[in-house]
Amino acid sequence: MTTIRQEDFIQSVADALQFISYYHPVDFIKSLAEAYEHEQAPAAKDAIAQLLINSRMCAEGHRPLCQDTGIVSVFIKAGQDVHFEGSLTVEEMVNEGVRRAYLLPENKLRASVLSDPAGARKNTKDNTPAVTNIQLVKGDKVEVTVAAKGGGSEAKSKFAMLNPSDSVVEWVLKTVPTMGAGWCPPGMIGIGIGGTADKAMLLAKEVLMEDIDIHELKKRGAKNRAEELRLELFEKINALGIGAQGLGGLTTVLDVKVKDYPTHAANLPVAMIPNCAATRHAHFVLDGTGPVALQPPSLEDWPKLTYSPHNARRVNLDTVTREDVLTWKPGEVLLLNGKLLTGRDAAHKRLTDMLNKGEKLPVDFTGRFIYYVGPVDPVGNEVVGPAGPTTATRMDKFTRQMLEQTGLLGMVGKAERGPAAIEAIKDNKAVYLMAVGGAAYLVAKAIKKSRVLAFEDLGMEAIYEFEVQDMPVTVAVDSQGVAVHQTGPAEWREKIVQLKLK
Repeated sequence: MTTIRQEDFIQSVADALQFISYYHPVDFIKSLAEAYEHEQAPAAKDAIAQLLINSRMCAEGHRPLCQDTGIVSVFIKAGQDVHFEGSLTVEEMVNEGVRRAYLLPENKLRASVLSDPAGARKNTKDNTPAVTNIQLVKGDKVEVTVAAKGGGSEAKSKFAMLNPSDSVVEWVLKTVPTMGAGWCPPGMIGIGIGGTADKAMLLAKEVLMEDIDIHELKKRGAKNRAEELRLELFEKINALGIGAQGLGGLTTVLDVKVKDYPTHAANLPVAMIPNCAATRHAHFVLDGTGPVALQPPSLEDWPKLTYSPHNARRVNLDTVTREDVLTWKPGEVLLLNGKLLTGRDAAHKRLTDMLNKGEKLPVDFTGRFIYYVGPVDPVGNEVVGPAGPTTATRMDKFTRQMLEQTGLLGMVGKAERGPAAIEAIKDNKAVYLMAVGGAAYLVAKAIKKSRVLAFEDLGMEAIYEFEVQDMPVTVAVDSQGVAVHQTGPAEWREKIVQLKLK
């Protein structure tokens, strides 16, 4: 009988969550570096470079890879011959580990978990509770896998109850484009097939914890139907031309994982869950000898890249005019300088409620730009913690009112905009700029000053004013309503076809 001390379990979970907040898995780093070398689309190559540089900076600085430090999932395989010593249940120990990790002063992580999800949506302040899955197995050890899943990629999870005669491949290829770029590709896609609805979703999440090994699979060949599906879907998803950050390119997925389970004769449950460019997970084993210390990767595992965008246009946000915006071209790289406002879901809801009541807003948006972001708290001498963009489509329903009633000139976020937002941007001769999702620490280095202007009670969702220097963005929707998330993938789908014909 192995005895696992409560304190060893808690500290191991806490240490692992801190570890994955700033260290990418080595297999992911190497796969992303290979995608960078392979990529031919300039915008996508630029985005991958930012992801790799951000990854190395986080490894060196021990700061989060993404401002969205995720909701925690924990998979536990507890041996039947294990005794847990302590007063807490396994789930309570997990939650204490989460609490320690997310409140660690040296690297405080963003608390994103809300209680009463269909009501008050109140932040729990310490990112608890985790989503814990416990399995009792043979043996005298405890295997633990921890993951921190960003809300942007989790929001793109899909499920379907197909008919037994339906094609899984057809459903996946039809569904992936509907996910847009809010899941921050390139990353992995996990697919669960079979069981029941809940089992299929669990399979899709579990399989994302496996190493990236698609190229090894291609070399040795498939040994079963699940591996055949992996190979087929890897090729066909990348042939969609969605590319890094949805800008169009050769690499949309770094790997496709498939896990299946027996199912009812009348059913074919299929779940699909993407893992974003901030892939974060780690595995460790407790054997009763004490807490586990994970081995950091070597800095030699990262390619040595520097970020210097070519032909980028510098923009002064303090003097920019609508006439200037009319000259910006779709896909053009800009370097933002000057004062940039921030605001996301909660702030937009409060602002539009005030507008509807005829109340005066606490901030003048005339001629200004707003950045959709919820930053991590700063530590040490930081101005702000990691501050990458959040998914812009969540603000689509507010866009027309903000543009037409506040004088807002432009917006900065991640991924695509929906039809209604694009139409509003076109009608108002405004613009939408895209920052790279998953490059939060790199973006934060461009922020030189920060202060709260309004709604301080909203915490990370308050309205800040950042002073930025050479913050890199791409013109994603220009003043004419041309959207690169539509034109880029369409262009690269055709190019991929031509490359295959050569």
